[in-house]
Amino acid sequence: MVILHCMKKEKWNEVKRNPEFGEKNLQIEGFIHCSSVEYFWRVAPNFTNIKDDLVLLCIDTDKLKAEIRWEDGDNCGREYPHIYGLINTNSVIKVLPYNKDIRGNWIKNEEFDTVQNK
Repeated sequence: MVILHCMKKEKWNEVKRNPEFGEKNLQIEGFIHCSSVEYFWRVAPNFTNIKDDLVLLCIDTDKLKAEIRWEDGDNCGREYPHIYGLINTNSVIKVLPYNKDIRGNWIKNEEFDTVQNK
């Protein structure tokens, strides 16, 4: 299964050569926020006002070494994948641009056209 993690392109370029990354997220939140592809449109508004270039990391959960817990932290009736540990870089199987319109709203990547939003 593939899950998504959104981050600044500049940060990805800094960490992609490391064997693992995510220390800051773990220090602040205790886990690393991710999303299923089906639910990403629901979390995309969190990135609307970020002016930096963003990327979507496509993480293969079978390759990920850290524990993943599917949790409904906001009691919204949907569970999102939270990674409790560092992300091993070799679990990132694809890096896609975070496409957005002039208002900063996410434009679904064509790679996800066959995935229905939930």
